[in-house]
Amino acid sequence: MNTERQNLRDFQARLSERLKQAASGSMKAAHLGVQVGGQRLLIELAEAGEIVSLPATIAPVPLTHDWFKGLVNLRGSLYGVADLARFGGGEFTPTTKETRLVALSSRLHLNSAILVDRMLGLQNPDAMTEAADDAAQVADAADATAAPAPASGFAAGAASPWLGRRWRDADGQCWTELSLARLASDERFLAVAR
Repeated sequence: MNTERQNLRDFQARLSERLKQAASGSMKAAHLGVQVGGQRLLIELAEAGEIVSLPATIAPVPLTHDWFKGLVNLRGSLYGVADLARFGGGEFTPTTKETRLVALSSRLHLNSAILVDRMLGLQNPDAMTEAADDAAQVADAADATAAPAPASGFAAGAASPWLGRRWRDADGQCWTELSLARLASDERFLAVAR
């Protein structure tokens, strides 16, 4: 348990230092990499707030959509927690030791956090190649035959205006931009009541 806490502290310290570097302009193109289901997503650092381990309890809120997990207290403020994979039409995000909450930046004026399967560190889209939709879908289909993606990804064809351009890294992995600003203004995301 102490080793896990120390590892988490070390990770947070490294991430904090890299976020400071990004804010200072020495890493202008850096994005936060996260995994939601089988998809790798890129989040602009300016749109992300605090990143925390999944709390032991999330207070459920009755009569809300199943993707709205409930409320958590982050440093004295209440945040609504959304299961992004489920909101996107996929399965629920499994709870593991790598599951994290990514809070939306305070500049987005919405006390909300999304569940992500795991953190993938800082990524630089400038070092990637933009993937044409057809080429990315063909490559994803090829990836699916090699190793099936977890069932918690986004449903095919789901309306996701908060998803943007797709990229391929040097290892051939596909990344998709996730705009937390567009997510925060999506009427479906704001309407948590059933």
